[in-house]
Amino acid sequence: MEHARAFEPVQDGRIYIEKINRPMIDEDKATPAEYWAGLMYAKDQGWLEYHESGTFVRMLQPGKELFT
Repeated sequence: MEHARAFEPVQDGRIYIEKINRPMIDEDKATPAEYWAGLMYAKDQGWLEYHESGTFVRMLQPGKELFT
């Protein structure tokens, strides 16, 4: 969620997936499986909306409230 929050959303609140996966894998040293599990956990918690194309996510209000 911190990585998603770090980037200014573009069109319609989109956060391109590479803006999240690169920091998680390169900086946090997450494995691809850990990255995917974290992304799906955030989606299942209602924090992120994961687009069916796999190219972007949107931070939902409950996800935004984690940082207030």
